[in-house]
Amino acid sequence: MSEKIKVAVLISGNGTNLQALIDACIAPNYPAEIVLVVSNKANAKGIKRAREAGIAARIIDHTNFSSREEFDSELSIILSNSQCKLVCLAGFMRILSESFVNTWPNSILNIHPSLLPSFPGTKTHERALEAGVKFSGCTLHFVTAELDAGPIIGQAAVPVLDNDTPKTLANRVLIEEHKLYALGLELVANKILKNKEADLHREQSTVSKSLINF
Repeated sequence: MSEKIKVAVLISGNGTNLQALIDACIAPNYPAEIVLVVSNKANAKGIKRAREAGIAARIIDHTNFSSREEFDSELSIILSNSQCKLVCLAGFMRILSESFVNTWPNSILNIHPSLLPSFPGTKTHERALEAGVKFSGCTLHFVTAELDAGPIIGQAAVPVLDNDTPKTLANRVLIEEHKLYALGLELVANKILKNKEADLHREQSTVSKSLINF
């Protein structure tokens, strides 16, 4: 595959979902490539993962900014400079401002550890166990200004066991997160490439018709 969609990944911690995406992008026919990893925390292990994979990594400490909007503005500039077309949130522990989300419409992906619309927000596994649900899982979705409410790309379910704790459930869901994120990014990137190809064909057809009518 000659063309790949450029992706930036935002992290705050361990970066296991980042690693899943790095591993997926190694495949020659995978339609995306990670061109930048950004962390708002200097000690995030994901930074090391990125550098070991030869991916550019930046640290932008949110505590150095006077407001969420100021941080998001700087982040948006850095992402634009990377020429990325998609932004993947992988354990990025920041709520993005509405202005940031509107700057990147239909371009931000997030993985959430529940079957949305159930249990948006935090402490999803604790809440799932308290509710007594028989199945939990994860959701990959586009990010909108409303928290965890954007269009769903895909979901993966896991059974909730009688002896589950929030930690054991989280570990089992995380395995599915890794699979779902890689598959979902592939689907979205392929869709973008197909749309670009269709637009190119339309342009070529228009030029051809113009030449014929000339």
